[in-house]
Amino acid sequence: MSVQLLDVTPEAVGFSTERLKRIRPVMQAYVDGRGYPGISTLLSRRGRVFYAEQVGWRDRERDLPLTLDTIYRIYSMTKPVVCTALMTLFEEGRFLLTDPLAAFLPAFERMRVLEPDGREVEAARPILVGDLFTHTAGLTYDFLEDAPAGARYREAQPMGDASRSLAEVVDALAELPLAFHPGSRWHYSVATDVLARLIEVLSGTSLQHFLQERLFGPLGMTDTGFWVPHDKRDRLAAMYGNPDIATHTLSESFAAWQAGKSGRQEVEATYPSASPDFARGGHGLFSTITDYLRFAQMLLNRGELDGVRLLAPKTVAFMHLNHLPAALLPYEIGGVYALGYGFGLGSRVLLDVAASGLPGSVGEFGWSGAAKTYYWVDPQEELVGLFMTQYMVGFEQPEKDFVRLAYQALVH
Repeated sequence: MSVQLLDVTPEAVGFSTERLKRIRPVMQAYVDGRGYPGISTLLSRRGRVFYAEQVGWRDRERDLPLTLDTIYRIYSMTKPVVCTALMTLFEEGRFLLTDPLAAFLPAFERMRVLEPDGREVEAARPILVGDLFTHTAGLTYDFLEDAPAGARYREAQPMGDASRSLAEVVDALAELPLAFHPGSRWHYSVATDVLARLIEVLSGTSLQHFLQERLFGPLGMTDTGFWVPHDKRDRLAAMYGNPDIATHTLSESFAAWQAGKSGRQEVEATYPSASPDFARGGHGLFSTITDYLRFAQMLLNRGELDGVRLLAPKTVAFMHLNHLPAALLPYEIGGVYALGYGFGLGSRVLLDVAASGLPGSVGEFGWSGAAKTYYWVDPQEELVGLFMTQYMVGFEQPEKDFVRLAYQALVH
């Protein structure tokens, strides 16, 4: 099944035109009164885009409106892309989820854990490749403050220098203590950056080249990559919101939001747009809402798009099962719990619709990014939803408003 843009009425795919009209004023209110520069929303069912709308600007100061082809820094929506790419190597028999990471990256062979009392102890078991997919490897992020290891990350700044190669970043991570024993806790982390380096080691090529060859080229994602060519730079959206997550903790961002200090932010130093050498696994990609739709539609199609198969149906299904034991649920990021969700190989997975607090379907999956980008795939309803803006670490949830408004317009 391919993707068709706005060639069908909402009614033809079971949606109400009148009910879809409720979306725009809610999104406009975030632009008019809550500091969001512009918001792009898109819905596709059965491969047919029946709703796509933009409000606001890609650059407010330059009076440049948001457009369907605006380019965004998608931050952690890079993660599902990298995990999907690595699973193409899984299908080739290059690794198992139960393989020790150190079999491929020896620097991770003797990891230690920084305990709450300040002692460093030997990790109870090795990090497995599967732990990285599910954020149970014991790694952390420097913006998280709920484990002593986070302070060590902030001191070392392994992710802070955008000029470092991916290999150099991962080597630096291996020198830091773990926040938790592998397998003992779900903890959001730089794990996908390590998976990205695993791609390079297994494939013998750069992450940039691998993603282009395995995903972006075959899927026709012509505006997606780790940098923005000169002739496309006018389409790049400016960043707004709270202080850069790469240089500030969540509590610092929250304090800025409470103090009303949100505004235009400069993130070029930590997320460069003009460096072909920059690549990461947990963030770093630039994309458009229509490009990311092609990736999401491929997953909805169980690994195929426009006659090109990237993964087998069973592999896609395996990725989007819950891979966490009940004892590690619900998972949380910065104290916010993902009620009703489990976690697969790189994406959240909806297990309990009622517990989630929003309409949806068991088996829905997707992820989000630090600058308020968000996507979901609902296989039961054959639905893809995408929300794009550039608002750093927003503590409001316009993306959830969009989810709610999307489902209230689904009538049959």
